[in-house]
Amino acid sequence: MTAPGDDAASEANDWDSAAYDGSHSFVYEYGSDVVELLDPQPDERILDLGCGTGHLTDRIANAGAEAVGLDRSAEMIETARAAYPEREFVRADARDFDVAGSFDAVFSNAALHWIDAADQAAVTDAVADALEPGGRFVAELGGAGNVDTIVDAIETELDERGDEPPADPWYFPTVGEHATHLESRGFEVRYARLIDRPTELDEGEDGLAAWIEMFGDRLLGSVPAAERDAVIAGVEDRLRDDLCEDGTWIADYRRLRFVAALG
Repeated sequence: MTAPGDDAASEANDWDSAAYDGSHSFVYEYGSDVVELLDPQPDERILDLGCGTGHLTDRIANAGAEAVGLDRSAEMIETARAAYPEREFVRADARDFDVAGSFDAVFSNAALHWIDAADQAAVTDAVADALEPGGRFVAELGGAGNVDTIVDAIETELDERGDEPPADPWYFPTVGEHATHLESRGFEVRYARLIDRPTELDEGEDGLAAWIEMFGDRLLGSVPAAERDAVIAGVEDRLRDDLCEDGTWIADYRRLRFVAALG
């Protein structure tokens, strides 16, 4: 899963850009493969939707494209502008944005899954409005089954403590679900694949706790602050045999990648 600075996430998560670039840097590092799938060309104009701290926006620009980064998080945009003052970054909501000019491509890494299923149509329509005819939409998001093992353990722990398990905070579609969605909004799906990608978490024994605190705070929404450490410790106990190897936690990530062209 990943990515703070991902558009709609700021409604429930206060993104820490320093932690994002530090112990959670795998979010944008894994995005390098998605940039290769995008294959940015010189003189193309490309929008990076949910750009976070701007590392992939800069990588796209280094290929010779004109890259514009967009994110809803004020902290992420501030950090991106400080790191890459020569690049353009815009603070806006992925569900309703209006950036001057049109784009040859819209790129997104680990952002779309933070947006509710009910709002996916608004995002895709905004992308279509931003693209030139025939323009491409290239993205990776969490896919069906993403972090199921972790989520199940949290829900079980909360249930046994008498806390109400939260509603699913993410949009993790199947290939068929998301392809159908894209086609319903006027896109032709050229490529779509669901990928198992077990992901090592940084910070050793504290890796899972740090991941939950960064990305899973909506899963603990009903838990009083004073009890959260105990809940996380209980989740760690449930998962240690399955997801911890030699002191390193491994999250059960599944990613959905797609390339779609605007009809």
